[in-house]
Amino acid sequence: MNMTFLGAAREVTGSCFLVETAETRFLVDCGMIQGGREAAARNRKPFAFDPETIDFVLLTHAHIDHSGLLPKLTRAGFRGPIHTTAATVELLEVMLPDSAHIQERDAERAQRYAKSSRNTKSDTLTPLYSLKDVDACLQQMQPVDYDQELVPGTGVRCRFRDAGHILGSAIIEVWVTENGHTTKLVFSGDLGQPGRPIVRDPTQIDDADILVIESTYGNRAHKNLAATEDELVAIVERTLEHGNVIVPAFAVGRTQEIIYHLHRLTREGHFSGLKIFVDSPMATAVTRITQQHMELFDDNARDLAGWYAIGKNLPFLHFTESVEESMALNQVHTGAIIISASGMCTAGRIKHHLRHNLPRRECSVLITGFQAQSTLGRRLVDGAKRVRIFGHDIPVRATIHTVGGLSAHADQPALLDWVANFRKPPAQTFVVHGEETAALAFADRLHTERGWDVTVPESGQRVQCHFGAASTCA
Repeated sequence: MNMTFLGAAREVTGSCFLVETAETRFLVDCGMIQGGREAAARNRKPFAFDPETIDFVLLTHAHIDHSGLLPKLTRAGFRGPIHTTAATVELLEVMLPDSAHIQERDAERAQRYAKSSRNTKSDTLTPLYSLKDVDACLQQMQPVDYDQELVPGTGVRCRFRDAGHILGSAIIEVWVTENGHTTKLVFSGDLGQPGRPIVRDPTQIDDADILVIESTYGNRAHKNLAATEDELVAIVERTLEHGNVIVPAFAVGRTQEIIYHLHRLTREGHFSGLKIFVDSPMATAVTRITQQHMELFDDNARDLAGWYAIGKNLPFLHFTESVEESMALNQVHTGAIIISASGMCTAGRIKHHLRHNLPRRECSVLITGFQAQSTLGRRLVDGAKRVRIFGHDIPVRATIHTVGGLSAHADQPALLDWVANFRKPPAQTFVVHGEETAALAFADRLHTERGWDVTVPESGQRVQCHFGAASTCA
């Protein structure tokens, strides 16, 4: 059995792992690379394998850095099933069409630029994939329940376990049998932080021959939830009297969690009269899907949902429905919490709200999730004094707050607690889905403190696995 790390190797985005046995070839995730000037060109490169030879895909969750190249895979000739949880399928029915619209808009802009500059050779003149490709891809989705055993191919069994990251997110256990020997692989996907609202805590796994584990926050610890909520209360109270709080938030997971926190803190008497605007069509659709999956909520989220249904002393919450409503928010100068996508400030309506509020010292920007290198969000976190938005030079006078405790990713202590449940060390552990410094720091903790055999793979690295042990190959 061979495994190739095609993405999320010493970087966070573009998750994609190819597993090849004597009888089967399959992918775990097929994600888009996000952030950085080279991201678009890298996403356009041909796959490092023949898509027609892939038998099936196992998808951990709906975030675009894990799912965003699936329509491209279909377009390139993949015709097999995509196995993932039912909630993930519903989310992709919203997210992948939105991604296709972005690809088409980007292609239209490139065409206009090419026409004006008489440069017709750019490979960005056509979209990465179209709505037709998305429709075909969605037809390949095969929903599976948590904890249900699945046999997707010859000599392969798998099981999806709750990862506690976003709605429908999964850890995937895979058993591969060759020549009468079985090797168990575990792909962590993105692990959630225990004790977080709405979704349940990550499922504990107690054995693996080969473990592939994320490390987004492998070199740091989040603030605890109580301290995070105290920080959130202070930011909101300090800002709303004279300005607005702008929240760049991922449409899936983060937006719903921020709404949850603001409602729960209102219920507990910390706030009154909040005005919350969610300005993201995708976030609106995802929130509706989230509300339809109460069976996946933790007990606290169910309790809060019951309070919300009663309808007393609720904050004002409005989901914008039109472009005109979105534009009208730019005329609101005080008292508003505006939650908008994208979470890394790279596209979407959030850029308009930043353009209007960043120059104002009385406003705050609340960063609630990981910001990839070279994104607008990362530049704000790193302390940029001026940024370019829609071709305009914008001074950064608003206060930028990074509230890491709201992250949907497990921090280093939580990752270490999760692996502590293994009865014995995996024969080989691969640390992925983290910037190089984070991945190496987490790998070092696993090796020095637990004695595990750990590798931080390079992009494109191929390893050969022998019945419960793994060794790197040239």
